[in-house]
Amino acid sequence: MADISGEVAEGYEAVADAFSNNFDDFEEKGAAFCLYVEGESVVDIWGGVADTVSGRPWERNTLQLHFSTTKGLAAICAAMLHERGKLDYEKPVSHYWPEFAQGGKGEITVAQCMNHQAGIPAVDEELTLDEICEKEPVLRALEKQVPLWEPGSRNGYHALTYGWIVGEIIKRIDGRPIGEFFNEEVVLPLGVDSFMGLPESEEHRVAPIVEAPGVDDPMVQELVDSIIGTGTLGWRALTLDGSMLKGDAYDPFNPNALDIFNSRQVHAAEIPAAGGISEARALARIYAACVGEVDGVRLIKDETVLKTKEESSRGPDLVLVVDSGWGMGFMRSLESSPMLTEESFGHSGAGGSLAFGDLEHRVGFGYVMNQMGTSVMGDPRTVSLITAIRSCL
Repeated sequence: MADISGEVAEGYEAVADAFSNNFDDFEEKGAAFCLYVEGESVVDIWGGVADTVSGRPWERNTLQLHFSTTKGLAAICAAMLHERGKLDYEKPVSHYWPEFAQGGKGEITVAQCMNHQAGIPAVDEELTLDEICEKEPVLRALEKQVPLWEPGSRNGYHALTYGWIVGEIIKRIDGRPIGEFFNEEVVLPLGVDSFMGLPESEEHRVAPIVEAPGVDDPMVQELVDSIIGTGTLGWRALTLDGSMLKGDAYDPFNPNALDIFNSRQVHAAEIPAAGGISEARALARIYAACVGEVDGVRLIKDETVLKTKEESSRGPDLVLVVDSGWGMGFMRSLESSPMLTEESFGHSGAGGSLAFGDLEHRVGFGYVMNQMGTSVMGDPRTVSLITAIRSCL
């Protein structure tokens, strides 16, 4: 059993037990979990090893890349501008970003980009990793891109493009890149460690991602291949036609597929859909400040939460293959990614990370880990934590 450190408030011991059991039951390597209730931290724990090669232990200040959990943070930034009357979800993106109108995209709304109905989960222009990390070449490619389906007609997960689109909308409105906006408007007021573009001075704190174990179940492998096999729309969306990988084919169980996401180059880049690096307590505290006041800080009001988490699209996803449901950038609680209640709002990340808020229970939830999981229908580690939280509440 891994050594678990941190603080647990009376009445929440079951959550700490579930976290500890994850190391024995689900081969957790290193992880951190934090839970806020009514603006107070009631669970803040961590354990295991941060670096499975060196044996470096997971410590209080360990940082973790958490893939698409970052999308929820981008959605919070957009919601803050909406609440200030600066961002209208129903206006065309071209109202804020005129160059976006190219390729027949003049009528695509901000909402359609945030609920994954815009039809641009990938770009036809071939991009290098250097160009992706530079960001501007990606934006130029997005401006020229013709939608891959009629905008508004279908769901299709914009796995990477979501972040650059939302980020550029925010920059056009506010003047600051999304990483700077996020740092100044969210991170600094709350006093948390969360980054969209990691400073080199913090690189030593990052826990490297560990590849998922191989899949033994042929049915699961068939599902994985149908989603992200080479040439599928999922492969295009998740890798930008392989540009985010080393090698010619995407295999999530191949350690080389994760080399790029463990690299300094990607950690330093602003990738607002999949490159966020945070402490678990940062994610929980951020969502807690969306559903209540945290040490005098409130990021968005109840009415903004209700509007932005409201289901805007649902149905079979052209990229993910399974059903998906979205608010304004927030994932709805689904069987494939369950949260505390059906009204919770947030986002999961590849491999198992999860962060969300729940207005009814005034909860902020943040979980990060270095061991990539293989589950298709809800990671068992977060499911066990959520089940324990329900018993405590």
